[in-house]
Amino acid sequence: MITSKNLVHHEFIGLKVHATNKKNKSLDLNGTIIDETKNTIKIEDENNFEKIIPKRGSTFLFELPNGEKIEIDGNILSIRPEDRIKKRFKKI
Repeated sequence: MITSKNLVHHEFIGLKVHATNKKNKSLDLNGTIIDETKNTIKIEDENNFEKIIPKRGSTFLFELPNGEKIEIDGNILSIRPEDRIKKRFKKI
């Protein structure tokens, strides 16, 4: 089960997300994550358009299946998904 404490150790595909980028305001969008690589997240919006968002410099507001919302800085997500699942992060 995905919670706010273990979100970074889970698969993101299928989660709803609001992505913002400080440098590029056109990368401000809502949608569902359909793919993830080391440096990018691919989001499909409500009109079925796909947009690729760079992780570095972006902020992601994830909506968990239970309705809880968690904001994560994309810079800490900028590693391969399979390595992120195994990595230990500092507790804040």
